[in-house]
Amino acid sequence: MTVQELAGSLAVPETEIIKRLFSKGIAVNITETLDIAAVRMVAEEMGTEVETPEVTSEAVQVTEMLDAQDLDNLQRRPPVVTIMGHVDHGKTTLLDSIRKTKVAQGEAGGITQHIGAYHVDVEHEGKSQQVVFLDTPGHEAFTAMRARGTRVTDVAVLVVAADDGVRPQTIEAIGHAKAAQVPIVVAINKVDKEGAQPERVKQELTEYGLVADDWGGDITMVPVSAIRGENLDTLLEMILTVAEMEDLYANPNRSAKGTVIEAHLDKARGPVATLLVQNGTLRVGDIVVAGSALGKVRAMIDDRAARVDQALPSFAVEVLGLREVPRAGDEFDVFQNEKEAAAIASGRATSQRDSRLLQGGRISLSGFSQQAKEGVLKELNLILKADVQGSLEAIVGALRQLPQKEVQLRLLLSAPGEVTETDVDLAAASNAVIIGFNTTLATGARQAADQAGVDVREYSIIYNLLDDIQGAMEGLLEPELVEEPLGQVEVRAVFAIGRGAVAGCYVLSGKVIRNCKVRVRRGNSVVYEGILDSLKRMKEDAKEVNSGYECGISVNGFTDWAEGDIIEAYRMVTKRRTLSA
Repeated sequence: MTVQELAGSLAVPETEIIKRLFSKGIAVNITETLDIAAVRMVAEEMGTEVETPEVTSEAVQVTEMLDAQDLDNLQRRPPVVTIMGHVDHGKTTLLDSIRKTKVAQGEAGGITQHIGAYHVDVEHEGKSQQVVFLDTPGHEAFTAMRARGTRVTDVAVLVVAADDGVRPQTIEAIGHAKAAQVPIVVAINKVDKEGAQPERVKQELTEYGLVADDWGGDITMVPVSAIRGENLDTLLEMILTVAEMEDLYANPNRSAKGTVIEAHLDKARGPVATLLVQNGTLRVGDIVVAGSALGKVRAMIDDRAARVDQALPSFAVEVLGLREVPRAGDEFDVFQNEKEAAAIASGRATSQRDSRLLQGGRISLSGFSQQAKEGVLKELNLILKADVQGSLEAIVGALRQLPQKEVQLRLLLSAPGEVTETDVDLAAASNAVIIGFNTTLATGARQAADQAGVDVREYSIIYNLLDDIQGAMEGLLEPELVEEPLGQVEVRAVFAIGRGAVAGCYVLSGKVIRNCKVRVRRGNSVVYEGILDSLKRMKEDAKEVNSGYECGISVNGFTDWAEGDIIEAYRMVTKRRTLSA
């Protein structure tokens, strides 16, 4: 708060606040904003206690899906489970084994590229129950998608390979699950492999606060084999047992409310969004506002590719009928009145546009501290097209992590869909590179790019994309001049010639080259720095003299040679810098 607001809250004159801060060495004016530490210091000096609200993690679902009128109609709903863990630890194979389908073979580079939700039927305590699985990508750059997946999750299943143990993305997944405050069930996978050490995995997990229940902790850990299908029933039962303790309820007798899991633009069907219903029932014909996207549900397709008329709480369906592609992670609501829905969608679109403009200003400016350098910064312009919105957000998040102290990365456009001629025109006008991730080029786009000389790069694996972008950014950096040592020379005799002097030398190491730079050291001090003008070997001019040979050296402007001086020969070379340099 400002000094003025603090004075009003404490009912004291502003001068009193300014005086107290000045006595602590903090000079402020009446409109200056104080941080929490300064506010607390002043308030506590005046006998007032300061309470600060706890910052909620972004991974925690902010919107409460249940409200007061739901309480009379609550029914138990299936748990929504997220499979998390390190790449190649068998997340997708485990999900395949559970739902008896094959999606792993269609992956590029071992990465699950899209998020999907799938339900399975489980026999538990004598009755059939359902579990909904949310499949999240395993690569580290998809952190944002994984965090969003956890945000709608009731239980997180952490997959750890028994033969590999805790890896970087395992730690990352634990952090997301804890931030989202969801219970964790650990599936120790690949126990059938040679070298599997489930107990070692349990030991490693204790370092991150996960202690197995058979070790006296509260985390359920189940050894499984996704390939052989071993112990999967036990894992599912444990998921349901953990979910029962969470009291998962929803009211199916109301309008639907939930989250967009995935969204993309389909050539034939138009905008397609995967919606996870978290409360209420979604029906065909409902008027939906997802983020700023408005539409009427024309058709719904469940995870078994069957058309359905309604979707109950915890179930995910592909919805057709939206007028534009919503963002993955947007919340959706159903409205009875189309006019009201249109007004809300329009208001959200305006606020999103305003926030994008503000964000764009932050990205294009290098900050107040670098205003003096304006115009010095190099820029790499990019146009990014990806197959789906989720991949797009993850790539944009990863690009923002690249160091941009001297090279600014400008993302002119990022959108789902194929690369079009319009994208090529924009790239040509702004000298940009087009990046396509798991997407194709529209008819005529390749020819237009060739004619305009626009560079179009296509990728199916995210880390190749990031490596190439970073390489391009490093190539734009001005090369720096660095000193390259050539050799060391000792002065063993001094010969006076006319008004000058020549040093009789012996090359101790390396070599000495005519016209190279030299530094003359006498003891611990440097007595001269300059350029070697004359280099002789056996009274003849020489271009260079190597170690083990004698030579005569003279430089213009320096004649004060002394026996024992060490001449350091070096040259300045240009070196390509990296972004961390």
